[in-house]
Amino acid sequence: MHILLAEDDELLGEGLRLGLICCQYNVYWVKSGKEAWASIQTEHFDIVILDLGLPGLSGEEVLKNMRLKKIVTPVIILTSCDSKKDLIKGLDAGADDYVVKPFELEELCSRIRAVRRRATPSVEPIIIVGDIALEPSTRAVFKSGLPMELTRREFVLLQELMENVGCVLKKESLTQKLYGWSDNINSNALEVHIHGLRKKFGSKTISTLRGIGYMLEKS
Repeated sequence: MHILLAEDDELLGEGLRLGLICCQYNVYWVKSGKEAWASIQTEHFDIVILDLGLPGLSGEEVLKNMRLKKIVTPVIILTSCDSKKDLIKGLDAGADDYVVKPFELEELCSRIRAVRRRATPSVEPIIIVGDIALEPSTRAVFKSGLPMELTRREFVLLQELMENVGCVLKKESLTQKLYGWSDNINSNALEVHIHGLRKKFGSKTISTLRGIGYMLEKS
């Protein structure tokens, strides 16, 4: 899951970023409202965690801009315990939930899960490509009817390729999907996961377009 974290407090922001990464989320952290709004317009996020007191462009203004532009990405707002009026404004502007500072990481993660449940259809379709079947809701994968064991990132990578079967996906896009905007990614990290999938599903399942990216064959 890709999360945009917009928080200008250095200590809190870094703590949340590291905590959410430990909870298996991909996190992009920005420290101003202008950065948040620019990121929302150019990247896809599953959830936005938005501090209302951002510098430059307030969190409330960012949220209003999103809803005016019909951007329906779920938003969880962060607010101080003495900012009840701001909280009400944020909810009226289109926020999906809120967390009052100070809070525990477990509470925020619980809110994230709840918001995602409300935003995601209860039944996700099974994706089938050739003899491979993938069930997003249960994270189960089958080849010719037999269950396959995949790592978390192999599953994410396979789902992305299956949802875009026959299309070339750029290496940069796939790497971002797997790791977010982490600075500590080995240059061959994506290739390792591609190799793992090829070993499990066949060497010809995923095609390489040198210098561009990868594609899952339709047949």
